[in-house]
Amino acid sequence: QVQLVESGGGLVQPGGSLRLSCAASGSIFRVYGMGWYRQAPGKQRELVAAITSGGTTNYADSGKGRFTISRDNAKNTVYLQMNSLKPEDTAVYYCNADVTVIGGAFSGFWGQGTQVTVSS
Repeated sequence: QVQLVESGGGLVQPGGSLRLSCAASGSIFRVYGMGWYRQAPGKQRELVAAITSGGTTNYADSGKGRFTISRDNAKNTVYLQMNSLKPEDTAVYYCNADVTVIGGAFSGFWGQGTQVTVSS
């Protein structure tokens, strides 16, 4: 129905940068809010950043000043630019999107996750 495909994860040294991308495709009528969450081993999934279709952003305290979320509505794609990465940013990062699918149903969808590892 709707697929979210993430890319851009990997291994980076402390202080480094990564840019995550997530493209939504499928039977999409409209994409509303999009966001990034992360889950570290043994911890609950937590919000990293979110953005509305109008561009209003919201960040968890852990990423303020270091992470920037943006989106390209024409491509149904959301990005997360992560700078000054720390070892505690290590987690699987998941993309989320609130979508109205063709036919009218509204639902939230998740990507498969992309691993981010910050280590020297």
